[in-house]
Amino acid sequence: MLLSAREAGKIALDFLMEEWSISTDEKDWFVVLSSRMLGPYWYVVEIGVEGLPDKWFIQVYDTGECDPNYTFSSPIRGLERYMDLKEMPSIIAEIVVSERNSR
Repeated sequence: MLLSAREAGKIALDFLMEEWSISTDEKDWFVVLSSRMLGPYWYVVEIGVEGLPDKWFIQVYDTGECDPNYTFSSPIRGLERYMDLKEMPSIIAEIVVSERNSR
């Protein structure tokens, strides 16, 4: 394996931040929760927003590339309240609302 778990986590986080055009200041809201090697050539990286149960799962290959078809998981349904998002920057709240609604 060419990457460490830490490197895979950074690559996945950078991928999502670029995908969503998140600024450096707002990037601090996101955290790598885990980075697990699955097979000899790739990791699954779990990313979340501090204080929320929502999670994104991204595959990172040993080439440093991310699979653009990541998985989103949340115990909160799109039709439920969004009170947990009121203290966040609007761009982050919009991303979470969009992901919850698309499930």
